[in-house]
Amino acid sequence: MLQPGVWGVVATPFTGSTFDVDEQSLARLVEHYERAGVTGLTVLGVFGEAAQLSSEERRTVLETVAGATRLPLVVGATSLGTAPVVEEVRLAQEVAGDRLAGAMVQVNSANPHVLARHLRAVHEATGAGLVVQDYPLVSGVAIGADTLAAALRGLEFVVAVKAEAPPTPVAVATLTAALDVPVFGGLGGLGLLDELACGAAGAMTGFSFPEGLIACVDAWREGGYDAARKAWLPYLPLVNFEQQARVALAIRKECLRQRGLFLESGVRPPAASLPESLHEQLKRHLTAVR
Repeated sequence: MLQPGVWGVVATPFTGSTFDVDEQSLARLVEHYERAGVTGLTVLGVFGEAAQLSSEERRTVLETVAGATRLPLVVGATSLGTAPVVEEVRLAQEVAGDRLAGAMVQVNSANPHVLARHLRAVHEATGAGLVVQDYPLVSGVAIGADTLAAALRGLEFVVAVKAEAPPTPVAVATLTAALDVPVFGGLGGLGLLDELACGAAGAMTGFSFPEGLIACVDAWREGGYDAARKAWLPYLPLVNFEQQARVALAIRKECLRQRGLFLESGVRPPAASLPESLHEQLKRHLTAVR
């Protein structure tokens, strides 16, 4: 099972007009996550623009991350079909070795039997533990939390669930009651406090200030709701600002650039770049949390 806490979702920095992978900035981000005290890292997820990377670039990202830290890694698979997912998981195993804490596989069907067969086939082909990601905005697959729990029940190789189907606190509550695996929230931490109250094991997301995520989760463990709320409140305006539809990725990458972690904040097309009208407000938010 995945350890509870904060699993930082790693963005992929690019440089120049050709959007080449910026290995130096990537290593700097990973080292920052480790200094901040995250439990582990999630690489090649949606926030990492994995779907926009070639197989060679994915290898480069994995090798750079694995070389910059000794933290355990969850590695995402972008495909929905079984055969390409198996290929992606094998690449993760080849590069990460025993550092691979889990391969993150998206829900690919609303039919629990189809989903269970898919997950079992991936595991049987690779032997990897699986983190099941329910993210309908990206996958296009909508599945009820009860149905998802039914699909996963008895799959002993599932090491965690990442619940990103709103309302996420309700999904977390349903999944934690039905399954004996840790359930993590995502979506930039937008529902983190309520997810923790409903039984979440922590956060697995790419909020640009992992220090805030860690402060909230640690405070929950030590002092419960009131302590976690106090720790999280200073970050909530920026959390909300970052989680804007269509430009969330661009906002977060610019935050990382202004924090000195990225050299550039470009996103690969067709992702939308940061609108000029948001720059001043972003500066205000960053000033408030620094």
